[in-house]
Amino acid sequence: MSTSGSFAMRYRHSKRVSCPQSGMTLIELIIACSILLLLASAALPIARFTIVRQREAELRYDLRDMRNAIDRYKDYADRGMIRIELGSEGYPPDLDTLVKGVAMGGTGAAGKNVRFLRKIPVDPMTGKADWGLRAVQDDPDSNSWGGKNIFDVYSKSTGTALDGTKYSDW
Repeated sequence: MSTSGSFAMRYRHSKRVSCPQSGMTLIELIIACSILLLLASAALPIARFTIVRQREAELRYDLRDMRNAIDRYKDYADRGMIRIELGSEGYPPDLDTLVKGVAMGGTGAAGKNVRFLRKIPVDPMTGKADWGLRAVQDDPDSNSWGGKNIFDVYSKSTGTALDGTKYSDW
C-alpha cells in the first residue's frame, strides 16, 4: 500500500501547476471606468466648440459668397452688360434675382442668361434661408430693409460668436 500512497502524492504535486490569473479585479475595473469617464467629459466641450467653429466658418463662407455675387451683379450693371432698373444704382432688387439670373444685353450676348448664385444658402446659425438685407439708401446699422435693392447681407442671428462679436455684425 505504500506504493499507492506515493503515487497519489506524486499525482497531486503534478496537478499544482500555477496558472496566471486572467481578468481584472473589481478595483481595476472601477479605476479604468473612472479614467474613461474623465477623458470623455474632457472631450465633450472640445466637440461643442468644434461644431460652433464649423458653423461660424460656414456663415463666413456663405456671407462672402453672397456678397461676391452682389458685387459681380453690380460690376455687370456698371459695365452695361445687363439691364437694371432706374434708381437701383446697379444693385440687384432681391436675392432671387441672383439665383434666377438676368438676361445679358449688348452685342453678341443676346439671349444669354447669367446667374450669380446657385441657390440662396441657409444661415447656419438660424437654420433658415432668411437673411437680413440692406439697401444703399438704408442707414449702415439699420435692421430694416428699404426694399429697393440689395447692397449688403447679414445674419439675422442674435447670437454671439466665439470671438465675442455678434453674428449680425459680420
